[in-house]
Amino acid sequence: METLIEKAVLVGVQLQKDMHFDYEMAELRNLAEACNVEVLGEITQNLDRINPSHYVGKGKVDELKAFYEETDANLIIFNDELSPSQIRNLEEDLECKVIDRTMLILDIFSRRAKTREAQVQVELAQLQYMMPRLIGLRASLGRQGGSSSGGVANRGAGETKLELDRRKIEDQIAKLHKELEHIKDQRVTQRKQRLKKGMPVVSLVGYTNAGKSTVMNELLKKTGQQEEKQVFEKDMLFATLETSVRQILLDDNKSFLLTDTVGFVSKLPHHLVRAFRSTLEEARNADLLLHVVDVSHEEHRHMMDVTNRTLYEVGVENIPTLYVYNKSDLADIPHPKTNGDGLWISAKNDKGLDELLAMIKQRIFADYVTCRLVIPFNRGDIVAYLNDTATIRETEYEEEGTSLRVELSRADYDRYEEFIVGK
Repeated sequence: METLIEKAVLVGVQLQKDMHFDYEMAELRNLAEACNVEVLGEITQNLDRINPSHYVGKGKVDELKAFYEETDANLIIFNDELSPSQIRNLEEDLECKVIDRTMLILDIFSRRAKTREAQVQVELAQLQYMMPRLIGLRASLGRQGGSSSGGVANRGAGETKLELDRRKIEDQIAKLHKELEHIKDQRVTQRKQRLKKGMPVVSLVGYTNAGKSTVMNELLKKTGQQEEKQVFEKDMLFATLETSVRQILLDDNKSFLLTDTVGFVSKLPHHLVRAFRSTLEEARNADLLLHVVDVSHEEHRHMMDVTNRTLYEVGVENIPTLYVYNKSDLADIPHPKTNGDGLWISAKNDKGLDELLAMIKQRIFADYVTCRLVIPFNRGDIVAYLNDTATIRETEYEEEGTSLRVELSRADYDRYEEFIVGK
């Protein structure tokens, strides 16, 4: 059976205080296109407050119905999360399939999720969203399968077995929670092992499509890491859902872990933020955040606000942050240049990455100590370890053992304190 191509009309309400309305409507169009939905047009309305029964006013519902019938659309997408009763009322009056921004984002996440963890997180968010909407969703529940024959024919389907569905969903939510807890425990174990090694963690955060994966890949290239460590990057919304962790090896034997997290978007569904909390804990435990910003975008300040708000929601706060203003070439801003905690770069063109590495090193290795140690000859294992992991300034051989002048992390300084003989 041929899959029906989805063609949509977009609907948005501009409230008086919403200064970013035009941008959010444009973003809704991008989200729809990321789901292979063809956008045929949009209808907007200025209101003081959202209509609790239909989201838009009654007259707008009639206008929307007429516009929908004129085009060959088979779907209407609203720019906000709709309540169960709003979905129900709209589907009844419009006699077609209605979805909201949240469903659209969940759908994209579901298509992009590659690892088991991301799949569990997305499925959990979808079920939590669906739970209160079982009656109102009707045909929209079929969206996941990709086929859509409009909402009318399926009207009422599933309502008789509503209680059964509800129980099934509750069981599935409990099962996914359990699986997520197990994955989270594994993450905590990995994190503890990394902490034991005393390796600093730097986390990339930012709006979707700001260039976080490009920054990671270019830093890997710059430090001579092999190609297979590169992470997926593409000019599209939510190209990366998985958290990638890579070790960046520097020329002075120092190294740090760089983690890439899921990108943010305005009105990111709260179920999704909750589900991705464990992934974002990588950022919560970081020593330094790199907040990557697409400075060429006219709404980049708004994008920074959305990112900061979402980080705050998941408990990422009070972590030193560098603001990396990427795509400066497209914005015609002179680069590379630095100003306090801000750095203007073009990652794609390898402009500003040396400066970025220097700023990272300056911040995460600030507590490193230069000292002299004398290691007994029977403790060659310590000398080998320091040669591998520390910056050795001088090596001499004395009667008591190997004398090293070395730059040490605070963890290693404490570990080998008994061998320290001076600065």
